[in-house]
Amino acid sequence: MGQIKVYGLKENLNPMKETLSNVIHACMVEALKYPTDKKFHRFFPMDKEDFYFANGRTDAYTIIEISMFEGRTIEAKKKLINLLFERIGSKLHITPEDIEITIFETPKHNWGIRGLPGDELELYYKVTV
Repeated sequence: MGQIKVYGLKENLNPMKETLSNVIHACMVEALKYPTDKKFHRFFPMDKEDFYFANGRTDAYTIIEISMFEGRTIEAKKKLINLLFERIGSKLHITPEDIEITIFETPKHNWGIRGLPGDELELYYKVTV
Protein backbone atom coordinates (compact mmCIF):
# COMPACT_ATOMS: atom_id res chain seq x y z
CA MET A 1 0.00 0.00 0.00
CA GLY A 2 1.20 3.49 -0.70
CA GLN A 3 -0.24 6.97 -0.31
CA ILE A 4 1.44 9.93 -1.98
CA LYS A 5 1.13 13.60 -0.96
CA VAL A 6 2.64 16.32 -3.10
CA TYR A 7 3.04 19.94 -2.00
CA GLY A 8 4.06 22.91 -4.13
CA LEU A 9 3.15 26.45 -5.12
CA LYS A 10 -0.21 26.28 -6.87
CA GLU A 11 0.88 28.20 -9.96
CA ASN A 12 3.63 25.60 -10.54
CA LEU A 13 1.98 22.46 -9.19
CA ASN A 14 -1.44 22.70 -10.85
CA PRO A 15 -0.25 22.64 -14.48
CA MET A 16 1.98 19.60 -13.90
CA LYS A 17 -0.18 17.45 -11.58
CA GLU A 18 -1.09 14.80 -14.12
CA THR A 19 2.42 14.43 -15.51
CA LEU A 20 3.97 14.40 -12.04
CA SER A 21 1.47 11.81 -10.86
CA ASN A 22 2.31 9.58 -13.83
CA VAL A 23 6.05 9.97 -13.22
CA ILE A 24 5.73 9.16 -9.50
CA HIS A 25 3.56 6.13 -10.22
CA ALA A 26 5.94 4.77 -12.88
CA CYS A 27 8.82 5.09 -10.39
CA MET A 28 6.82 3.27 -7.70
CA VAL A 29 6.03 0.45 -10.14
CA GLU A 30 9.63 0.10 -11.27
CA ALA A 31 11.46 0.47 -7.96
CA LEU A 32 8.99 -1.18 -5.59
CA LYS A 33 7.23 -3.59 -7.99
CA TYR A 34 4.08 -1.69 -7.10
CA PRO A 35 0.87 -2.76 -8.87
CA THR A 36 0.05 -0.60 -11.88
CA ASP A 37 -3.60 -0.29 -10.82
CA LYS A 38 -2.82 1.05 -7.33
CA LYS A 39 -2.50 4.82 -7.52
CA PHE A 40 -3.37 6.96 -4.49
CA HIS A 41 -2.05 10.50 -5.01
CA ARG A 42 -3.14 13.76 -3.39
CA PHE A 43 -1.93 17.19 -4.42
CA PHE A 44 -1.75 20.22 -2.15
CA PRO A 45 -1.34 23.37 -4.25
CA MET A 46 -0.22 26.11 -1.89
CA ASP A 47 -0.52 29.88 -1.95
CA LYS A 48 2.85 31.59 -1.71
CA GLU A 49 1.99 33.06 1.71
CA ASP A 50 1.30 29.54 3.05
CA PHE A 51 4.39 27.74 1.74
CA TYR A 52 7.70 28.75 3.30
CA PHE A 53 10.96 27.23 2.17
CA ALA A 54 14.67 27.87 2.48
CA ASN A 55 16.80 30.19 0.41
CA GLY A 56 18.34 28.41 -2.53
CA ARG A 57 15.00 26.90 -3.59
CA THR A 58 12.93 28.33 -6.42
CA ASP A 59 9.19 28.57 -6.96
CA ALA A 60 9.43 25.05 -8.44
CA TYR A 61 10.17 23.66 -4.96
CA THR A 62 8.13 20.47 -4.52
CA ILE A 63 7.74 18.14 -1.54
CA ILE A 64 6.79 14.50 -2.09
CA GLU A 65 5.72 12.42 0.91
CA ILE A 66 5.29 8.67 0.45
CA SER A 67 3.49 6.65 3.13
CA MET A 68 3.69 2.89 2.70
CA PHE A 69 3.77 -0.47 4.44
CA GLU A 70 7.14 -1.29 5.91
CA GLY A 71 9.10 -4.11 4.33
CA ARG A 72 10.92 -2.70 1.30
CA THR A 73 14.69 -2.99 1.27
CA ILE A 74 16.96 0.02 1.63
CA GLU A 75 18.13 -0.62 -1.94
CA ALA A 76 14.55 -0.52 -3.28
CA LYS A 77 13.82 2.75 -1.45
CA LYS A 78 17.06 4.32 -2.71
CA LYS A 79 16.21 3.19 -6.22
CA LEU A 80 12.81 4.89 -5.86
CA ILE A 81 14.39 8.13 -4.66
CA ASN A 82 16.97 8.11 -7.45
CA LEU A 83 14.35 7.39 -10.12
CA LEU A 84 12.17 10.21 -8.83
CA PHE A 85 15.00 12.75 -8.97
CA GLU A 86 16.04 11.58 -12.43
CA ARG A 87 12.61 11.39 -14.05
CA ILE A 88 11.12 14.49 -12.46
CA GLY A 89 14.19 16.34 -13.68
CA SER A 90 13.98 14.99 -17.21
CA LYS A 91 10.19 15.15 -17.67
CA LEU A 92 9.37 18.30 -15.67
CA HIS A 93 12.73 20.11 -15.60
CA ILE A 94 12.75 20.47 -11.81
CA THR A 95 16.25 20.37 -10.37
CA PRO A 96 17.17 18.09 -7.45
CA GLU A 97 17.62 21.23 -5.31
CA ASP A 98 13.89 21.89 -5.71
CA ILE A 99 12.68 18.38 -4.84
CA GLU A 100 12.40 16.85 -1.39
CA ILE A 101 11.23 13.28 -0.89
CA THR A 102 10.32 11.64 2.40
CA ILE A 103 9.33 7.99 2.79
CA PHE A 104 7.23 7.12 5.85
CA GLU A 105 6.94 3.41 6.59
CA THR A 106 4.48 1.94 9.04
CA PRO A 107 3.56 -1.61 10.00
CA LYS A 108 0.61 -3.06 8.11
CA HIS A 109 -1.40 -3.30 11.34
CA ASN A 110 -1.34 0.53 11.57
CA TRP A 111 -3.38 0.83 8.35
CA GLY A 112 -7.13 0.44 7.97
CA ILE A 113 -8.15 -0.49 4.43
CA ARG A 114 -11.41 -1.82 3.00
CA GLY A 115 -12.77 -2.48 6.51
CA LEU A 116 -9.75 -4.40 7.79
CA PRO A 117 -6.45 -3.77 9.52
CA GLY A 118 -3.72 -3.83 6.88
CA ASP A 119 -2.12 -6.98 8.24
CA GLU A 120 -5.38 -8.88 7.64
CA LEU A 121 -5.64 -7.90 3.97
CA GLU A 122 -4.88 -10.39 1.24
CA LEU A 123 -2.51 -8.60 -1.10
CA TYR A 124 -1.83 -9.75 -4.63
CA TYR A 125 1.57 -8.03 -4.70
CA LYS A 126 4.75 -8.32 -2.66
CA VAL A 127 5.76 -5.73 -0.13
CA THR A 128 9.18 -7.25 0.52
CA VAL A 129 11.17 -6.15 -2.54
